[in-house]
Amino acid sequence: MTTNGDDKTGETRASDSPKSGQPLKVRWGEPSMRSIYANVCHVAGTREEIVLRFGMNHEWHSGEKEVTIQLTSRIVMSPYAAKRLSILLNNVIEDYESKYGLLPI
Repeated sequence: MTTNGDDKTGETRASDSPKSGQPLKVRWGEPSMRSIYANVCHVAGTREEIVLRFGMNHEWHSGEKEVTIQLTSRIVMSPYAAKRLSILLNNVIEDYESKYGLLPI
């Protein structure tokens, strides 16, 4: 499922429902959601799943030969869900850059 942005009510219009061809309304429930900040992401995958691990690097010294990343979260998803996430992230970055300028990396 791909989504077309969040509105202020927490509802999102998603791509067409596979059965009816009509847009599907998604309500995002957030009562148990927690937020984390990550400045590092590691991604690995197999044929059956993609694993994203998020964490913090507190040691940004350029001369270090080894750093320890404090991992905080792991998300495991199917390759299909990972591809949809990739498309969504690309769309968000394109929108951001059209508003605020290119992000040099």
